[in-house]
Amino acid sequence: MSDPLDVLEKSIADLRRAIRDASAVGDAERAGMLRAQLRRAERAWDTLIDVDPAPVAPAVEIPPRTGATGALLPAREHVHRALTLLRAPAAPKLIVNVHEAFFSGELPPTKLSSLRRDEERSYRSAPGARPYYLCPALAHDLLAPARALLTLSTWPLERRIIGPLSPRVDFLGSAIRVGEAVLAATPSTDNAGHLATRLLRRFATNIPNALPHSHGSRAQSDPLDPERVIDAAHAELEVHLDADHRTRVESATRARKQLRDDEQLFGTRLRRVGSEHQA
Repeated sequence: MSDPLDVLEKSIADLRRAIRDASAVGDAERAGMLRAQLRRAERAWDTLIDVDPAPVAPAVEIPPRTGATGALLPAREHVHRALTLLRAPAAPKLIVNVHEAFFSGELPPTKLSSLRRDEERSYRSAPGARPYYLCPALAHDLLAPARALLTLSTWPLERRIIGPLSPRVDFLGSAIRVGEAVLAATPSTDNAGHLATRLLRRFATNIPNALPHSHGSRAQSDPLDPERVIDAAHAELEVHLDADHRTRVESATRARKQLRDDEQLFGTRLRRVGSEHQA
């Protein structure tokens, strides 16, 4: 009997190719239908792969920016909301930009500098007392904290590990999530819509075929099509995803065997774990 993950991964790859083909011939209706199927397949894949899956709010449920509730939330809650949207390890600057574009409340960049240390201290003083912790991403080889990348403790290890291809894979995945959020969000102000579009354009600038075909400076002023950015990100993601996934799964398997619970969340600084280069 076929492994359900193998079946889903083949279906996801087939759907991405079909979306690319439909977009190439200008069949927007078919591309939209296929994208809906793809998102359902990806959610099913996440459900199967997650050992302890986190409740992830889809982009269509992004809360409005207005209201006092967001302003009263602590910084860690703001970070949690941004990471939940991205579903990938992220640097503080991106977290702040996502928060500004899609959520209400203040998140000063200075607040993020000490959050990770505070979270680790909180965990060590009372493990599991909080529903989630903000954790560093883990380098695939040393299983040590990756520099300046935050994740959520409720994500499976596979999603929290960074391999050689992971920065690009996570960049493309984040571009897709931001594009979906732009499509789903109803900005409360013109400035809110501008921030979201500007963030998506920064992603698009570094993805082949994501920007309008205009040349030179005109491309920067042409309207940005979130669907085009999403399709372009999916097309490149297909190239890297399998190899990156293998690296992350192998490293996660090793980490579960050789690291304590706290080290699986916050990494190890003591040794090269399970390395073939050990003396």
